Amino acid sequence: MAAPQKIVIIGPAHPIRGGLAAFNERLARELIAQGHEVDIHTFSFQYPGFMFPGKEQYTSAPAPAGLRIKRSVHSLNPLNWRKTGLAIRRQRPDMVIVAFWMPLMAMSLGSLARIIRKNGHSRIVGLVHNLIPHEKRPGDAVLTRYFVNSCHAFITLSREVLSDIRQLTDKPAAYAPHPVYDHFGDRLPAPEARRHLGLDEHGKYLLFFGFIRHYKGLDLLLQAMADPRIRAIGDLRLVVAGEFYEDRKKYEPLIGGNVKIVSDFIPDADVKYYFSAADLVVQPYRTATQSGISQMAYHFEKPMLVTDVGGLPEIVPDGKAGYVVQPDPTAIADGILRFLEQPAGRFDAFIREQKLLYSWGHFVKTLESLQ
Repeated sequence: MAAPQKIVIIGPAHPIRGGLAAFNERLARELIAQGHEVDIHTFSFQYPGFMFPGKEQYTSAPAPAGLRIKRSVHSLNPLNWRKTGLAIRRQRPDMVIVAFWMPLMAMSLGSLARIIRKNGHSRIVGLVHNLIPHEKRPGDAVLTRYFVNSCHAFITLSREVLSDIRQLTDKPAAYAPHPVYDHFGDRLPAPEARRHLGLDEHGKYLLFFGFIRHYKGLDLLLQAMADPRIRAIGDLRLVVAGEFYEDRKKYEPLIGGNVKIVSDFIPDADVKYYFSAADLVVQPYRTATQSGISQMAYHFEKPMLVTDVGGLPEIVPDGKAGYVVQPDPTAIADGILRFLEQPAGRFDAFIREQKLLYSWGHFVKTLESLQ
């Protein structure tokens, strides 16, 4: 985007919390840094309380400085879609980036896009995190197609999602890897981070980070931690840091003495302590497209153990940035043991080199190709 443009991002942002909000806010900062005028339209109402699986949708942290964020979108109110869509249409932005991650949002986001594009000027680009949901429901296909048909072009964060889009449309679409989340602060010395978290400075630590749902496979990892070979390593611990988005009770019988659970949403200011304290970040997912957790691990220069699902092996090459295993407790335990057998720093050079490829500048250049 050589010339400055007027750009609107539609999707979660402050005061909504979580990875999608973090992504949109960081993208806005990169666009602003490149000279563009950016507004973010976030939700005034996102999910009904009974549909939201976590404890709280919103953060009490102050609004991010330097960003224009408007709470204008109601996910379930067609009158709101018309009002908000007409307001954005009159502004005639050059590009409207619409974040899409689940079919539930297709009616609101697809309707907004249809209204805005009638100005004959605005280019609608779907920023597709997931096209096919991890947890399927009746009507998903119809809703997803409604959104896809409303856009001019698409950018995806994994080749798998790009392939999914190609099953529905031949409109312009491009893949750009999920950029590194670099707004959580710098990596700390492991002993310092462990002291802050009340952990033994001299232990070995695995980290499972992020919200907990069935598809993320925490139960597989907990079963791996019960493997006799893992239990025999007396100073090895798993730290699970994230909010339960389903009933915790089904996990309780699997939680052994070598597991520490921090069952809360982790504020941005505390993320650096968990990643800095870890020796290995483990993502035992049953299904995946891509994962912001991998990019957080890259930022903090931590090796990863991921399962061979979705786009995870694209981001974590086996034997280079960590290990890729099957989504099975024994295979996960094997991968952990394989990692522990390696000398300290075995993956550091590759991770630092690879980290440079996941820049926000590259992501914006891919957006430019869709103009």
